[in-house]
Amino acid sequence: MKLFTHAAPNGLPHSPSPRQRAWQRFRRNRRGYWSLVIFVVIFVLSLGAELLSSNRPLVVHYKGEWYFPIVKVYPETTFDGDFATPADYLDPYIRDRITTNGNFAVFPLNHYSYDSLNYFAKEPNPAPPSAENWLGTDDRGRDILARLLYGFRVSVLFSLALTVIGVLVGTLTGALMGFFGGRFDLFSQRAIEIWSSMPELYLLIIFASIFEPSLALLIILLSLFGWMGLSDYVRAEFYRNRSLDYVKAARALGLSNVQIMWRHILPNSLTPVITFLPFRMSAAILALTSLDFLGMGVPPTTPSLGELLAQGKANLDAWWISLSTFAVLVVTLLLLTFMGDALRDAFDTRLGLAALRGRVEPKIPAGAPTGAAPEATP
Repeated sequence: MKLFTHAAPNGLPHSPSPRQRAWQRFRRNRRGYWSLVIFVVIFVLSLGAELLSSNRPLVVHYKGEWYFPIVKVYPETTFDGDFATPADYLDPYIRDRITTNGNFAVFPLNHYSYDSLNYFAKEPNPAPPSAENWLGTDDRGRDILARLLYGFRVSVLFSLALTVIGVLVGTLTGALMGFFGGRFDLFSQRAIEIWSSMPELYLLIIFASIFEPSLALLIILLSLFGWMGLSDYVRAEFYRNRSLDYVKAARALGLSNVQIMWRHILPNSLTPVITFLPFRMSAAILALTSLDFLGMGVPPTTPSLGELLAQGKANLDAWWISLSTFAVLVVTLLLLTFMGDALRDAFDTRLGLAALRGRVEPKIPAGAPTGAAPEATP
């Protein structure tokens, strides 16, 4: 196998770029690569949860007219009902009106949303898995599958927001401390140590009792503490890179500190940032789940994995609640962990050099004596 697999515009072979090599190493890790594919597919499906799991039809053709309940609320009288209230498409009467006598309706795969209450259910709640509710219902009669799908979306979006804020703040503070060093670094480190000693859980309890619970409040509170771990890694990278020759050359050319940090040091210090992302997302999902389990997270009307775990704890005989929620949580964290391991290996230059050396085929020149040192063939 040859090392140089790409051709330059002038026809001469050249080596892949560092990013291309990192992507190739990431793809060689099959477990991490397929974990990324599966996670992205599930997340994209959850973004369209209303199209997959909803108590309202996607399209209704009734008496020659087209209706789109998925985007518009129609009163019951639209389908010859008795009341002007929003139509309940779980009502057997309404469903019979829109699906018989030449009328038809296209429903999502799952006929329930995360807050749907089926007042016409035949079994008491919580109900076990059945053909009507594939994963059963909770203690209020809400569909478990729908709440898992919507709750997964909330958890991932929450973790992405928390990760982005933590990366921006952590990278900025770590870059400033590592680049300037000296007294600025000393005082900044002491300030971070003081701030990190604050009791985060107690602060969450206090603010949860003062303000109305919301995702925005949780993001703000957790972002105040979620950046410090990454700042230490970025600080170490900037502290190491600022003394290298390419930084000295940039200073000699007259570049400003901002240009040196942004154009030269930061691209060479992103390895800990990138490998940090999946693990930070895992920590954010666990934090949200834990707070919801304790009742200090999102509002009760918001679908949440932690709230489902709390329901499973309160209803031990309804095993399907805790089992399905625990399975979703474990699979999500495993996928993120496998992705993090693959990213860490992909950006480890030592592994990259070893892999490239393994791809170089030794060639013994013709007529060389036995025991002569082989030369590498690119």
